[in-house]
Amino acid sequence: PLRDQREMMERPFFSLAKSRRSAPIDFAMGATWISVEAVAEHGMATIWDADVLIWAASQIVEARDAGIQPSRRMQATPYEILRFIRRGTSLRDYHRLKAALHRLQSTTVATSIRESTGRRLHRFSWINEWKECADAKGRPLGIELILADWFFAGVLDEALVLTIDPTYFRLTGGIERWLYRLVRKHGGRQVNGWQFDIPYLYRKSGSLAQPRDFARDLRRLVAKQSLPGYELSIARWPGEPEMLFFRPVPQTARG
Repeated sequence: PLRDQREMMERPFFSLAKSRRSAPIDFAMGATWISVEAVAEHGMATIWDADVLIWAASQIVEARDAGIQPSRRMQATPYEILRFIRRGTSLRDYHRLKAALHRLQSTTVATSIRESTGRRLHRFSWINEWKECADAKGRPLGIELILADWFFAGVLDEALVLTIDPTYFRLTGGIERWLYRLVRKHGGRQVNGWQFDIPYLYRKSGSLAQPRDFARDLRRLVAKQSLPGYELSIARWPGEPEMLFFRPVPQTARG
C-alpha cells in the first residue's frame, strides 16, 4: 500500500502551483506554526515533488514490516521511483525527477510540530543530500539520498502514517491533490465524514490564488467528484461562509 505522513497531509508544506514559487508559506494555528522557504534558483518543492516522499515512506514502512532495519539513507534507480509514482520513464521524466530532488533538497522548513511547548524550532530540508551513483567504469547505479530526520521519524511512528489510494497519482491539479490528502487525513473512514468552511481551507492550503479563485476551484472539484474514495458537497447557510463536506464512499458504491 502507498503510505503518506499525516502531518504532511493536513498542513501547507508544499507549493500547489506548477509554476515556480519563491514566495514563502507562513502558517500558524494555535501554538503550531510552519514556515517554508525556497531558493529562487529551484523554487519551492511542489505537491508533485512530494510523490518522492510518498515513495520513500512506502519503502520505509514495507522494510520495517518485513523485519528489515530502515534507514534515512536510501538508494534506488530513477526507473524504480518513476514507476512507483506512476510517471513515465523517458529522459524528460528523468530530468523532471532530478528537478524534484533539487527542490526537495533546497526547500527549507521550520516548524514547531512535535515540539511540546509549541515554541521550539525544528528546521530541515526534505532531503539532506542526494547524489547520482556509478560504478568504477562510470556505469550508473541509481540515486542515493538521505532523508530529513523529522520526516523519517514521522514515518517510523505508526500513528503518523496513513495509506492512500494509488489513483492519487492520477490527480493532475495542485488543489485537487492537496484536498485529497486533507480529506483522507480528516475524513478517514468515518461514515459521516467531515467538513470545513472554505475560508479556513484557503488559509490551510497556503495557496497563492485569490480567495474567490480558490473557492471556484473547490466548486469545480465538487462538480468533478474526482477524489478517490470520497464524495464532496458544498452548502451555505444565511450569514455563514460556504462549507465543504466530504464523506467516504461506501465500498459497495465503488464497485
